Amino acid sequence: MFIHHVYFWLKNEGSKEDLDSLIKGLQSLTGIETIGMHHIGVPAATNRDVIDSSYSVSWMLVFDNLEDEEVYQNHPVHEKFVENCKHLWSKVIVYDSIEH
Repeated sequence: MFIHHVYFWLKNEGSKEDLDSLIKGLQSLTGIETIGMHHIGVPAATNRDVIDSSYSVSWMLVFDNLEDEEVYQNHPVHEKFVENCKHLWSKVIVYDSIEH
């Protein structure tokens, strides 16, 4: 199993229009055939010292393996998403993990 978890910070924090545009863009990726599971989220209303809720949107994907994730990365739909939506974010952090 390969987990690909992406956190986005919007350039225009608080812009509902930009948030909706980014989420719509992420939804366009859900049909890529190598994605096993996906989740689009926003920060939860939790408050502990170890929680970072400064991001705007999270995008979590589950793949069977690294090769399937690489297909996703190079897929034309993914490339179109980046091209169409990159103006919306100021920062992106990715956490990839595999089973231990």
